[in-house]
Amino acid sequence: MTPLPRLKWVLALTTVFMFVEAVGGWISGSLALLADAGHMLTDVGALSLSLLTAWVAQRPRDESKTYGYLRWEILAALVNGAALFGIAAWVVVEAVQRIQDPQPVRTDVFLAVASAGLLVNLASLAVLHSAREGSLNLRGAYLHVLGDALGSVGAVAAAGIIALTGWTPADPIVSILLSVLILVGAARLVRESTDILLESVPRHVSMAEVQRRMVAVPGVAAVHDLHVWTVTSGMIAMSGHAVVPDLEAHPGVLEGIRAEMSRMGIGHVTIQLEVEHGCEGCDDAGESAPIAHWGRPAHDPHHGHRH
Repeated sequence: MTPLPRLKWVLALTTVFMFVEAVGGWISGSLALLADAGHMLTDVGALSLSLLTAWVAQRPRDESKTYGYLRWEILAALVNGAALFGIAAWVVVEAVQRIQDPQPVRTDVFLAVASAGLLVNLASLAVLHSAREGSLNLRGAYLHVLGDALGSVGAVAAAGIIALTGWTPADPIVSILLSVLILVGAARLVRESTDILLESVPRHVSMAEVQRRMVAVPGVAAVHDLHVWTVTSGMIAMSGHAVVPDLEAHPGVLEGIRAEMSRMGIGHVTIQLEVEHGCEGCDDAGESAPIAHWGRPAHDPHHGHRH
């Protein structure tokens, strides 16, 4: 199943059960259910944004947006992560108030709704599980649903404790513990999306290794002005200058660099060749060859062709 249908199914399940939990929380007096309903309300907005983003990202590139709309998924991931921080903070504040002023809870309604919510969230996680690693946008949606599932687990546990012992503070305490888990996922999502927006070097790529591999290509005397960044999930780009003794080996050098970068998972490569004239540190390299590009911009039908 492609990302769009997956998100549609999860959005439908989340929207329906959001109303169920809100009503159940109001009837039972459970903070955990009301908090999870509020969480789901934000999830409905986040999933709707993710769905819209997945659709927008499929639009082809044009003269003003040469990479298309791929960065929309990173913006959506950042918004999702920020929303998770807000949700966790709200739950903690409500939980502290509930600990200070315990409220009676109808455990029968609480337990029934929490159990049903857990089943719905597990179904949503199963729908998104296989696709979550391919896109920060889908990972953000997955983390939202995971937060709901953890909320349902905590709600079930709290309902069981209250039913067996009558200790009502279990409800807000479980909510606080779950908020900490949500914050961990939110922090990672915000960090990764921010790194991409700042065009940071991907965490799994070593610039020293990029330089070493390029210099090891036969015909390359030195390299400089190297840049490696992530355009969007799964699309890493690189640009740089390579100094060569002459331009006769132009095709072989470019192909060798492209092959080395491909082995490192860098698919979109732009190289400027410069002729060495005895320069120090290659800052004053002389004659330049035309820039060569490889890779696949958004919806490029000529993938793999040099242009």
